[in-house]
Amino acid sequence: MPRDFAHHGAAHPRVHVRAATAALHLVDRHGQTVTAAGLYGSLAVIYGWFGGMKFTRYEAEGLVGLVSNNPLLSWTYALFSVEGFSNLLGILELSIAALVAARIIKPVYSLVGGLLSAGLFATTLSFMVTTPGVIVADLGFPAISVAPGQFLLKDLGLFALSLWIAVESLAAMRASRT
Repeated sequence: MPRDFAHHGAAHPRVHVRAATAALHLVDRHGQTVTAAGLYGSLAVIYGWFGGMKFTRYEAEGLVGLVSNNPLLSWTYALFSVEGFSNLLGILELSIAALVAARIIKPVYSLVGGLLSAGLFATTLSFMVTTPGVIVADLGFPAISVAPGQFLLKDLGLFALSLWIAVESLAAMRASRT
C-alpha cells in the first residue's frame, strides 16, 4: 500500500522545522571551515594531478603550442628540452600542491603556495592572448575555441581561488599573532 508522505509530513511540521533549524545551525557553525577545507583540498588535488601529468610525453608535447607562442616563456625551450621544461613545471606544480595542502600545518606555507599559484595562473591566462586558435574569428566576439580557449578560461576561477587562499592564509597568520 503506497504511503502518503505529504500527509505524513504535514502531521508533524515541528519535526521538519527542528531538522531544518539543526541543519542551519551546523552550516552556520561549520560551513565556512568545511568550505575552506574543500577549496584548499580541491586546488591541491588539481595541482597534484596536473603536476603528475607534466612528467608524461603527452603533456609535455601538449604545452609546446602554448609555451612557444608566449613571449614570457618561449625562451625556455632554448634552455630546456620540451620534456625538461615540462618536468620543471611538474616539480613546481607538485610543490604548490604540497604548500597549499600544508595549510593544516602552518598558514605561511599555503600563503606561499597561493601566491605561486596565482602567479602561475596569471601566466597561463596570458596564453589567452598569445596562443593562436583561442579566438574563433568566424563567430566574432566573444567566441573562443573549446581547446585551447575554454581550457584556458577556467584558469580565471583558479586564479581567483589562488588569491583567496593567499589572503585567507595571511589572515590566519595575523590572527594567530594577536
